[in-house]
Amino acid sequence: MSEQSQLVTFQLGEELYGINIMDVKEIVRVQDIRAIPNAPAYVEGIFNLRSEIIPIINLHKRFHIKRAFSSEEDELLSGFIIIDIDGMKLGVIIDRVSRVVTVEKDDIQPPPQMLSGIGAEYIQGVVRQEEGYLIILNIRDLFNPKELQKIADLRR
Repeated sequence: MSEQSQLVTFQLGEELYGINIMDVKEIVRVQDIRAIPNAPAYVEGIFNLRSEIIPIINLHKRFHIKRAFSSEEDELLSGFIIIDIDGMKLGVIIDRVSRVVTVEKDDIQPPPQMLSGIGAEYIQGVVRQEEGYLIILNIRDLFNPKELQKIADLRR
């Protein structure tokens, strides 16, 4: 019996990324973000989701990814993916939410050395698709503990 995982996929710049559906709390439309002074450059600010303060992370800034060209239709599909890293909720800005896909564990390959943008240390693997690669992010590795603490402190 093969193992499968379900991934929420989204576009960031030119690439398609996926994260484990178990790490995704929800997907929300773009909201008003309140900027925070002295926050790390990749922290866009915070926003209030049903009276919970959620820090918003900009992976474009974090990994120097150009924003995808967006049509009006894309605007409707852009927003934040709310993820949960060990009980801390973060919002990640995405260019466009795609869909939930099921991948076989056997189809996941180690990341090629030359992937644009996000470093291989943040990537769990890639799945070859007709349109190219689906890059599976390991969200727990996107931020080191120090960074997570800094982000957590912003919520106060």
